[in-house]
Amino acid sequence: MNRLFGTDGVRGVANVDLTPELVFSLGRAAAHVLNPDGAGRFLIGRDTRLSGEMLEAALVAAICSTGSHPVRGGVLPTPAVAYLSRMQHAAAGVVISASHNPIEDNGIKFFAGDGYKLPDEIEDAIEAAVGRADLHRAAGRDVGRVEDFPEGAEMYVEHVASLAPTPLGGLRIVVDCAYGAAARVAADLWSRLGGTVIPINDALDGSRINVNCGSTSPEVLQQAVLHHGADVGFAHDGDADRVIAVDEVGQVVDGDAIMGMCALHLHAQGRLSGNRVIATVMSNYGLEVALARAGIALERTKVGDRYVLERMKETGANLGGEQSGHIIFLDHVTTGDGSVTAVQVANIMVETGKRLSELAAPVERWPQVLRNVAVRVPDRDRFAREPAIQAAIADAERTLSGRGRILVRPSGTEPVVRVMVEAEDQHDAESIAGRLISVIKRTIGKSTS
Repeated sequence: MNRLFGTDGVRGVANVDLTPELVFSLGRAAAHVLNPDGAGRFLIGRDTRLSGEMLEAALVAAICSTGSHPVRGGVLPTPAVAYLSRMQHAAAGVVISASHNPIEDNGIKFFAGDGYKLPDEIEDAIEAAVGRADLHRAAGRDVGRVEDFPEGAEMYVEHVASLAPTPLGGLRIVVDCAYGAAARVAADLWSRLGGTVIPINDALDGSRINVNCGSTSPEVLQQAVLHHGADVGFAHDGDADRVIAVDEVGQVVDGDAIMGMCALHLHAQGRLSGNRVIATVMSNYGLEVALARAGIALERTKVGDRYVLERMKETGANLGGEQSGHIIFLDHVTTGDGSVTAVQVANIMVETGKRLSELAAPVERWPQVLRNVAVRVPDRDRFAREPAIQAAIADAERTLSGRGRILVRPSGTEPVVRVMVEAEDQHDAESIAGRLISVIKRTIGKSTS
């Protein structure tokens, strides 16, 4: 049986895989594990997806049935739920979102009361309790009561705004809200920081969330930055825990480049803890080279910002993240936060007086090819046991001979195997990736994207 929890909570097609019945059972199990004494508060936020209210209703009912109290924050960025759970002394935080996934998907992810994502062993305990008939059921005056928390968005914006030590000096900023949770906070945040904000895709419209917009479609932001003559653009995903930037000439500045420029800036100020950055195996080799030139070590984890965070806490690092734009500034937040990341980028631009293109230039991206192979088998880890696939990977590594990297792994959030190849030459990377994809398709796959 596959694990219910992936790298970022439980996800699936809403009302098909992720049904209200499953969410109800999951909510009861989570309350049992995270608040065993009962009567605690669970802060709930969601993105704009059309299925969000339906799943929220099931989750609220589940929490009330255990005697705990759900606190509804409405549409909120994922990092806002993490922050507010800690500030409000909640037993836990819960986010109903599928992040960058398509409209029809949704998901459930949990934060502990301290604002950190749950470790694997706690998720395993929740999963083991799903469907148990012996879990406590409150009755009479012990049934949980629902509380609304409309002021949560303002509290979060105030917190993020406090991280800008000086006004932004009239920076012209385009923000792509992806029709998601960022639309609740972006315009207010940048306006109060002194920027000239141009929000796009900023309706709270769950029927368009992530559709040809946001961090997964940065070309929309690129066009808007050039059209408006902006200094910088920021594109969020559906739940606003990640951000991709665009510089003043319309070039994408991804999570690796953002980590690189922030690390170099903090290092120059003596504020980069341990002179190290924590990233994942997906980060481009160009980031590693740029950091090494400055005497900064890059340490890699498996994919998932939760694993980056775990290693940051273990090593004392205060900066880490993913190429996708999940960046963690551990001095300020407990999870990836797209708005905090964007403010840090703007801070550096104001403090140095440099354009974003100048700040991002030291991170020279090696050619990288990333492809997905949709799998037709329920066990996505099967590729690791297939001799033909393993032989193809070994042959590709011999071809590169130390002049690049290969990574083949199952996605933690989608039914695909991801193939990543980096090489000094783009043609080599594409050729090697093509050969690997062909073998995987013949063995366990059905299509590529």
